[in-house]
Amino acid sequence: MKCLVVQPIHEDGLAILRAAGIEPVLAPGTDPDVLARMVRGCDGVITRDAGFSAAAFEGADRLQVVVVHGTGHDAVNKAAAFEKGVLVANTPGVNARSVAEHALALTLALARGVSAADAAERSGTAGFRESRTFVEFEGKTALIIGWGAIGSRFGRILDAAFGMRILVHSPHARDIGPYTRAASLEAGLGAADLISLHTPMRADTRHMMNAERFAAVKPGALLVNLARAGLVDEAALDAALGSGRIAGAGLDVYSPGAAQGPLARHGNVIFTPHLGATTEEALSRVARAAAGHVVTALSGGLPATTLNPELWKAPA
Repeated sequence: MKCLVVQPIHEDGLAILRAAGIEPVLAPGTDPDVLARMVRGCDGVITRDAGFSAAAFEGADRLQVVVVHGTGHDAVNKAAAFEKGVLVANTPGVNARSVAEHALALTLALARGVSAADAAERSGTAGFRESRTFVEFEGKTALIIGWGAIGSRFGRILDAAFGMRILVHSPHARDIGPYTRAASLEAGLGAADLISLHTPMRADTRHMMNAERFAAVKPGALLVNLARAGLVDEAALDAALGSGRIAGAGLDVYSPGAAQGPLARHGNVIFTPHLGATTEEALSRVARAAAGHVVTALSGGLPATTLNPELWKAPA
């Protein structure tokens, strides 16, 4: 048996595949034509943010399962998977600790102007300390949008570290522990000193942070997005930063070219290249989980986080 590995994963995951008698086949690129060629003869696929398109599925002749190394599965064409009878699974929550810690790093860096301060010092520019206002978080309010594995962990970190008041906007979350559910998204935005996005990308969440929502934000709030680029209308964010409505933004996800576009004009915006889940520990955990799903599926089982379980047929 063979498993096409679309993008590099941690060696710990590859070791699990080999131990189960599954040969990892490393793709030389992520172009759909390349993947369609490479997937021929493969029983499984592990992919990261490159996903697996309808064109890539065209080459599948014995494929049984596609596993996403991570949570987001938008880039895997589920309709094509259905047509081919291929299970699709992801690995949600496995990297939550790493992403939540990166959210904290961005939050503190924004509050203290770390990135801009470093640039000023390196360029020999004097007077940075007097050029802007810096803030503490103790006793302030954080709005966590999306109370899943990552958002809930980050909320608990902010509570434990700073004693922040935690507001939650997550309509599908039943249990938010001791924290307060915002009466509405707009009400939460109007009360929050920090807004952190952790919600999935859906039709109803696309550009949820738009001009109208930024107008509802408490002036001077900070925004952190480690979820999906499409949650934020970047033109509206640019305007909110320009007016001072948003005092700073930490973006681990954004549209292609955004770090060289209008948002880059703002010294109070920090861009990181989707670093949230890239700690050594998280990469190992996710790779092992993804490989485990492949082994389960190719052994006739149903991975626990299968997105289309209706396609599974129990072994006779």
